[in-house]
Amino acid sequence: MRVTDDPDSPQFGRPVPCVCARREDRDERRRRLLRYSRLGSLQRLTFDTLVRRGRSAEPAAQERFAHAVEAAERFAEAPVGWLVLTGVHGCGKTHLAAAIANRSIERGHPALFLTVADLLDHLRSAYQPDAEVDYDELLEQVRSAPLLVLDDLDTYAETPWAREKFFQVISHRFNAVLPTVFTGVRPPTEVDPRLGSRLTDPAIAQVLELGLEAQPRYFHVGAMTRDRLAEYTFETFRPGGQALRGEQRRNLEGAFKLARHWAGEPEGWLVFLGKNGCGKTHLSAAIAAYRLEQGDAVGFANVPDLLDQLRASFAPDSPKRFDALFRRLQEVPVLVLDDLGAHQSSPWAEEKLYQLLNHRHLARMRTVVTTNRDLKDMEPRIASRLADVKTSTPYAINAPDYRTGGG
Repeated sequence: MRVTDDPDSPQFGRPVPCVCARREDRDERRRRLLRYSRLGSLQRLTFDTLVRRGRSAEPAAQERFAHAVEAAERFAEAPVGWLVLTGVHGCGKTHLAAAIANRSIERGHPALFLTVADLLDHLRSAYQPDAEVDYDELLEQVRSAPLLVLDDLDTYAETPWAREKFFQVISHRFNAVLPTVFTGVRPPTEVDPRLGSRLTDPAIAQVLELGLEAQPRYFHVGAMTRDRLAEYTFETFRPGGQALRGEQRRNLEGAFKLARHWAGEPEGWLVFLGKNGCGKTHLSAAIAAYRLEQGDAVGFANVPDLLDQLRASFAPDSPKRFDALFRRLQEVPVLVLDDLGAHQSSPWAEEKLYQLLNHRHLARMRTVVTTNRDLKDMEPRIASRLADVKTSTPYAINAPDYRTGGG
């Protein structure tokens, strides 16, 4: 029951047990709360059955999980605001979330546990004429639950309808500051911005990362797969091209020596300029392959394909989020940007490339760039960073087509 309908009262919105509930037998109340909770088989997931330092063998991961357990226990004893648990599948998010709900029930307080997919299924079914609970009643039950646990946040954005209904629930609980627990694989910064801004609001939310996804050491955008990269090595490159002589031969041999030196002692930027087919991509791929052998994490991106993928990642139903891809490009220890300048230019494309290159330029991060355009023909902000003698080593390859020997 509610104490008052006066929105100015400090008791407004705070449910309190009625007289019949206070007279209720403790065991009977627990059974009733469990039925309400929808925990089902998750009743077994408590703080007592938890491996308190997690199941990872890494000390840092164990410390991170132990910290999350302590935070979850504090929240369970006094649920205030929001608790957001993120991490890879199997890291213990659902166990912690269920343990919070079970602890609340042990203390005699209600908690509602739902996976996001189940919530949306229930809301859809409530539209049916023969539904046990009508839509408005079900929506109000979820929106106003004293403690709500929403598991598997990543499944909420299947359709525009699902996104909108889910956001209605979240917006209500955010404005009312109702205790809520969320779990998800992706960090809040990689979900719908409307939702992410609420999940990360420091005035209401605490975000805990339980288990970080292990990233592969090599990632690519475009056709340069790991298998194909293995074909482009320094051993398979012909510094003499197709029987080149004179200045052209010396020029291509110079590019080869520079690439080998940079691969062995990578520092700053290496920029190869030249016509299509002159060997730029082979040399940059050979550098990437060598740095992988040395243990570096490497990214290889064909710029036109990269811009297409970044545009596609803006779509609400995209499996890859723009922020995640862009941040990875910014932070990877060695990045190859192949075919810069071959993309169809637009203000948006130039701005994104500038943001990426400016970040890596300021951080002096190891970067290899190939382009078939002259620097003077590029967007000035980008060209100035590619030509910066403090960071970059530009090298113009004037040899003919490396594959055919043609002019």
